[in-house]
Amino acid sequence: MKPIRGKSKSIFVCQQCGKESAKWLGRCPNCQAWNSFVETTVTLSRASPHWLPTRENRPQELSQVEKGSFPRFHLGLAEMDRVLGGGLVPGSLVLIGGEPGIGKSTLLLQASAMVAENNKPVAYVSGEESINQVKLRAERLGMGGKGIFILSETNLPTVLGWLEELSPSLVVIDSIQTMYLENISGTPGSITQIRECTLELMHWAKQNNVSAFIAGHVTKEGAIAGPGALEHIVDVVLYLEGEPFSSYRVLRSVKNRFGSTNEVGIFEMSHNGLVEVSNPSQVFLSKYSDAAIGSVVVPTLEGSRPLLVEIQALTTPASFGPPRRIANGIDFNRLLLISAVLTKRAGIRLSNQDIIVNVTGGLKVNEPAVDLGIASAIASSFHDSKPLPKLVVLGEVGLNGELRAVSQIERRVTEAIRLGFKSCLMPKLPSQLSLDYADIQLIQASSVAEALRLGLSRRGHSASPLKGED
Repeated sequence: MKPIRGKSKSIFVCQQCGKESAKWLGRCPNCQAWNSFVETTVTLSRASPHWLPTRENRPQELSQVEKGSFPRFHLGLAEMDRVLGGGLVPGSLVLIGGEPGIGKSTLLLQASAMVAENNKPVAYVSGEESINQVKLRAERLGMGGKGIFILSETNLPTVLGWLEELSPSLVVIDSIQTMYLENISGTPGSITQIRECTLELMHWAKQNNVSAFIAGHVTKEGAIAGPGALEHIVDVVLYLEGEPFSSYRVLRSVKNRFGSTNEVGIFEMSHNGLVEVSNPSQVFLSKYSDAAIGSVVVPTLEGSRPLLVEIQALTTPASFGPPRRIANGIDFNRLLLISAVLTKRAGIRLSNQDIIVNVTGGLKVNEPAVDLGIASAIASSFHDSKPLPKLVVLGEVGLNGELRAVSQIERRVTEAIRLGFKSCLMPKLPSQLSLDYADIQLIQASSVAEALRLGLSRRGHSASPLKGED
């Protein structure tokens, strides 16, 4: 077959989301980013279509396909292994995203050191830092560096050539935005270069059955640069999150072809690097003051792990202009919904109140199980009333003020019992829980107004519940 000569043309590609356009646009219609389109030259292949049947691509009946095994090897970081689904699968490509300075390079270097300690060579490709800079970080973290081969290079073909010679068990690319291919138009970091470099790395990892970590920068919106071009290519996508002034970091999975996407790993940044937090509930509640006004403990669920978090709320009359709503760690629209339900269904007049809600420890919780906890914290601050002592609160709040049950209540309550809480305010359940009722008192309510009467104390009387609303 004689190939037909290819033709080149220019297109415009959004550097934030990867959308292509035949002409330049000032604002991307997909991600709404301004001035993000960059002209890119592409070559159209015009080879005639042909069919090459081989034994490898022969269709197979699904019932006759042999189940493949995915042997995993542990990285040595239990929290990271948990997020990956029990360990790293050979030949998998893992993308780790996060804001600058959040600790991506530190986490990858620590994982590399753990793997190298098991006599498995690791190739660490640093495109942003020199070899000396990586050495200084390793010394600061107390790592000897044996078994870790550092390469400071950004030309991807050169990198792949050295990887063929080293034959490592694990490859780390820090970061994918610095890699480039000479035969691809565009500067390093452009959407075209990132996409093609990731494809090359994926092909190499699959052919050699070697796992690879690639670090990715995030955009100002918090997404990995070029998410539409990367997330469907790689096998696993992890995000390292954390508040700027908090020492805690949360490693969250948003895509995992070999495991669950609901698992999270929790670390604490220290002078020795990222330290695993084995008991996060106790750590996040270390400064919790029992029965404090505007403070409620909620048993949330992060993947398969129950986690107790403290939700604080503050209401104060608006002094200037319209009242404000500030949400830290929870969804802002959820705060507006709960405030409206409290005003309409519970008789709490919040139309002239500034409302501030915060999740302590820099965590972010988005599940509906925290609705009643948010409502209880707001009502506690508004009435200047303390919650009942040793109380945890959980439940979803509906628009009519009704309370709805949430999933895996027994696991949440069991975690609260383990940490010494004596009562739990929850929605009424159709069936009884298989729990030891001697360890905790279950206070069940059918509406948010009833729950507030049962869960809040009178002002100055912590032993008796609030009987009515103002």
